[in-house]
Amino acid sequence: MGVAIDHGEVDGIVTLLSAMGAAGWGRRFTAYGLATAHHETAGTMKPIHEYGSREYLRNNYDVTGRRPAYARRMGNVTPGDGVRYAGRGYVQLTWRNNYLHAGTALGRDLVNNPDDAMLPEVAADVMTYGMAGGWFTGKKLSDFITGTRCDFKGARAVINGNDKAAQIANNADKFLGCLTAGAWA
Repeated sequence: MGVAIDHGEVDGIVTLLSAMGAAGWGRRFTAYGLATAHHETAGTMKPIHEYGSREYLRNNYDVTGRRPAYARRMGNVTPGDGVRYAGRGYVQLTWRNNYLHAGTALGRDLVNNPDDAMLPEVAADVMTYGMAGGWFTGKKLSDFITGTRCDFKGARAVINGNDKAAQIANNADKFLGCLTAGAWA
């Protein structure tokens, strides 16, 4: 994390803090949420589209790609779904099944309007409720962060296995310091 932040980053942080505050997230949940968003948005703190060419997305997420059985299991059953339901938002919502689940939970048709996952408030709600509810991997933030336990490194399993877990945990500690200094609830 750098020292200076731009207006877009400030807007993203405010949107995230609003969503997390409305959901009743405490300091440690919020710190980890901010660290996750920082990582998943390549430091922009704004909803982004997953990096990668159409070929990359097709190869990794489409029934015509390298893992057709997995793509089908995740709901990507039509050629083109790999690009259509590629990662978006603050946490890179991916796969048709996840767009369906998130949309149903939030009362939005994300299957037919997947770009709505790029709207800051929608992206913030997807992240907040998804991390708390175990939408992405079946693991919930409360599996790793409780009143007596704080495993920022293990919490990476909520989004994506252990990819960059130590780096995200380190950033969560930094965000926690900022939130504590600012007296965030």
